[in-house]
Amino acid sequence: MSTTGPSLRERDAHAIAQIGRLRFSPLSLVGGAGNRLIEEGGRSVLDLSGSAGAAILGYSHPAIVEAVEKSVRSMAGASLLLYPNEPAVSLAEELLRITPGKGERRVWFGHSGSDANDCAVRVLAAATKRPRFISFIGSYHGNLSGSMGISGHTAMTHTLPRPGLLLLPFPDTFRPQFSAEAVLALLDYQFETTCPPEQVAAIFLEPILSDGGIILPPPGFLSALQERCGRHGIMVVVDEVKLGLARSGLTHCFQHEGLEPDMIVFGKSLGGGLPLSAVVGPQRIMDHAPAFALQTTAGNPVATSAGRAVLAAIETEKLAERASSTGALFSDGLCALAAKYPIIGDVRGRGLAVGIDLVVDPKNRTPVPASTTAKIIYRGYELGAAFSYVGLKANVLEFMPPLTLTEKEACEGIDIVDRAIGDVLDGKVSDESVAPFIMW
Repeated sequence: MSTTGPSLRERDAHAIAQIGRLRFSPLSLVGGAGNRLIEEGGRSVLDLSGSAGAAILGYSHPAIVEAVEKSVRSMAGASLLLYPNEPAVSLAEELLRITPGKGERRVWFGHSGSDANDCAVRVLAAATKRPRFISFIGSYHGNLSGSMGISGHTAMTHTLPRPGLLLLPFPDTFRPQFSAEAVLALLDYQFETTCPPEQVAAIFLEPILSDGGIILPPPGFLSALQERCGRHGIMVVVDEVKLGLARSGLTHCFQHEGLEPDMIVFGKSLGGGLPLSAVVGPQRIMDHAPAFALQTTAGNPVATSAGRAVLAAIETEKLAERASSTGALFSDGLCALAAKYPIIGDVRGRGLAVGIDLVVDPKNRTPVPASTTAKIIYRGYELGAAFSYVGLKANVLEFMPPLTLTEKEACEGIDIVDRAIGDVLDGKVSDESVAPFIMW
């Protein structure tokens, strides 16, 4: 590999728009294999981020390689828009098989969780003739106008929410500013006053508030919301984009909460790294009108072939069970670090979706500044692992590794996190080195 000329990172800075990127470390990639990323220069880095959860099977997984290669060699068109193709129809049938639901249902395909949630918002408002929606402070449902309009993350304040949106606090047992009972009472009050329930089409839920800080709902909270919404004909939409498809230790993360969603949104991991998303919902909603949510290359045979390979691998490799067991090992190892480092206020998650909540003081649980979080990620990169951060205060280390992570790699990851936190607390990472990597 030539070492002359500008680096990949320098080329990135001069060619890729900042509005479409987050950079948490100097990691610049030229390849990947298994659960490791290959950076410019050839160093192998353990991937504990899963490319924000999209790389559910890691990189160059044989099943995806085979499926994509076969599809490309004899492409059944390039779109689902004008003609059905075998990979897309088969994937839709498989999603209907593995996803609980009542009555006649249909599947819509897109390219990302952003467009899938956007589609859900538009078709629900049109089909129900109810213009309003409910979601949560801290939620992130995407980056298109419709999906951004129902998001409540602090990183989205550059764009106003959808008119009529009701944003509720998400109860956090680690920082119990709002209890589950208080949030439910607030919703009841809103229904009685400024948000008549007959105006509300749906509530959008994340079974774990992921970008909001890997916050698990208190037991029974989401099912109580579902019951309240059901009384008023308000549909329940579960966003499984980041936590779905075996990551939590069950096929669907909402199954931990006993939910019975009206609609389910998939993205990220469904394509195994290729652009693919899906909405599964009632036929009466999904067939609202022809040509209502068209995207020319959505449902193309290459991406949907990869999706079929992902679902098959989850089943044949027992990845839900593996996420549960490896995730427990990983979480237990991180919990053990809390006794060593008071900066670790909480370790939480399900399966292989794990967060470390970093605090200035374990008693008052004040979040650390984003610069401290960035330093740990930066040092982790130097030591050989890639991960990122989430949370409304940018203080939660996020781990979303491929579900193919081995126990040996989980232990390697724990050791790197241990050393990274220790080195940062010892002052080995400067403010200047992480200034370009404090992203949101």
